[in-house]
Amino acid sequence: MQYAPVVVSLPIADRPTSYRFYSDGLGLDAVGEPAEDGVPEPLQFAVNDGLRVMLVPTGGFGWVIGSHEIAPRGQSECVLSLPAATPEEATRLIERARAAGAEVVVEPEQRPWGYTGAFADPDGHLWMVVAEPA
Repeated sequence: MQYAPVVVSLPIADRPTSYRFYSDGLGLDAVGEPAEDGVPEPLQFAVNDGLRVMLVPTGGFGWVIGSHEIAPRGQSECVLSLPAATPEEATRLIERARAAGAEVVVEPEQRPWGYTGAFADPDGHLWMVVAEPA
């Protein structure tokens, strides 16, 4: 059985801010037609053919997960990874995210498993960019 695309849902505080960050900052393509506020509803971005990220306002996210609390800002139970073809591409993506408002939590550098760096989006969700060693 295949599940494609997989949709990872993340809670967000502000739809326009998140829309700008993911479209302008990360260069991802939004899925769907714009709603009255100019932001697609639901707010989803295609990461690749098999993965979409859906950004859900905190109140709506609470509705989805029931009485469970979402993690406090800056605490994450997962790290989402984006591949890069080269160290230079990884650095460019992290700098692009920084310019769009991300907090870089790990500056890009060579590590034993590859050239990598990490940033938090405007809602504190952690993203790692990895260029595997040649």
